[in-house]
Amino acid sequence: MKVFKFGGASIKSAEAIKNMSRIISKYADEKLLVVVSAMGKSTNALENILNCKFKNKDHLTPLSELKNYHVEIMNQLFEEEHNVFGLVNTIFDYLEETLAKSYAYDKMYDQTVSCGELLSSTIIAEFLKEKHIRTHWLDARDYIKTNANFREGLVDWHVTEELIKHDVHDIAASKLIITQGFIGSTSKGETTTLGREGSDFTAAIFASALEAEHVCVWKDVPGILNADPKLVPDAILFAELPYHEAAEMTYYGASVIHPKTIKPLANKHIPLLVKSFDKPDQPGTIIHDCTIDALPPCTIIKNDQVLISFKVLDFTFVNEENLSLIFHELSQVDLKINIMQNSAISFSIVVDNQPVKIDRLIEALKPHFEIRYNTGLQLVTVKNYTKEKIDSYGKMSNILLEQISRNNYRILTSPSL
Repeated sequence: MKVFKFGGASIKSAEAIKNMSRIISKYADEKLLVVVSAMGKSTNALENILNCKFKNKDHLTPLSELKNYHVEIMNQLFEEEHNVFGLVNTIFDYLEETLAKSYAYDKMYDQTVSCGELLSSTIIAEFLKEKHIRTHWLDARDYIKTNANFREGLVDWHVTEELIKHDVHDIAASKLIITQGFIGSTSKGETTTLGREGSDFTAAIFASALEAEHVCVWKDVPGILNADPKLVPDAILFAELPYHEAAEMTYYGASVIHPKTIKPLANKHIPLLVKSFDKPDQPGTIIHDCTIDALPPCTIIKNDQVLISFKVLDFTFVNEENLSLIFHELSQVDLKINIMQNSAISFSIVVDNQPVKIDRLIEALKPHFEIRYNTGLQLVTVKNYTKEKIDSYGKMSNILLEQISRNNYRILTSPSL
């Protein structure tokens, strides 16, 4: 059994879907489960529609534009009377009905934004059938069960694995399976999502439960590189990486693989391949059990970062009680720290820019600390650094925070300074 995952860029147009079908057709005689994301930038579009709805702005116009985008793709793939048009219309009818309800934002997010994957998987499943590939459309929400933490559902692994093991192998024995990334459901059947860009994680969940031969993530890059080639022209392609190295890269912000993907695969010793959908015959990168003595430096950049500093009010030193209070409130608002540093009377953290969560954090802690923050920052991590790398970054005049450890060099910079 193999598990493939195709992201939004690989299915953003009719031609891209045709290319995907050509890749899949090479594995027509094998057991294969394919996880797909929403098409192109559909998730962003759905988020915009939702935000317009909550701000009492016109959300019907962008909704109509999103529908037209999908219809145009279908027009290029199917005959006019094909039943896929009715299936897609049903999903858009559901979307309109859901947007008319009065759910809290996070719950509404999961019920609406999840439609991106339902649309893409429906269209792709029907197209593969047109190409005479025996295909089964599988609803991931029937198999991936989570708690009710909307927008980042926590997977119930025991229930999920039992459901997947029960019949997915049997289905795959005779048909290729198309399912959705990013989505699951509660025990009550309410749709949840697994966190932004969570389709990689979906592939890992299915692969773990099925004890798959491997997972292959098809990307618009040749594999995993040691830097963003748009920023570093001489970026190097990794032929292979150990699980722990790939996991650390995702933790520090590497965007090629979702951070939650590695653990379930490593636990079952399932290799993860990262390959180019434009050049499918190239080997790409394999993440697996291996040892590499000397890896080249790897540069990871996270933009739109926020530095928040908490200074004690009574000139005492920062102590365990202060830290406990800060960490408790961070947990309450579900805000993750990307880097932290303390001095005698202050404690600083760097987080992704999530204004609602940051405002709640500051509101909760301002009675206890003097709080300052800076936005629009850039966090640079250099794994397996060299002296030359440190020297090149150390010359910058806009460094707000700098850390160096045995394997990692990290700086927080302000592009505006």
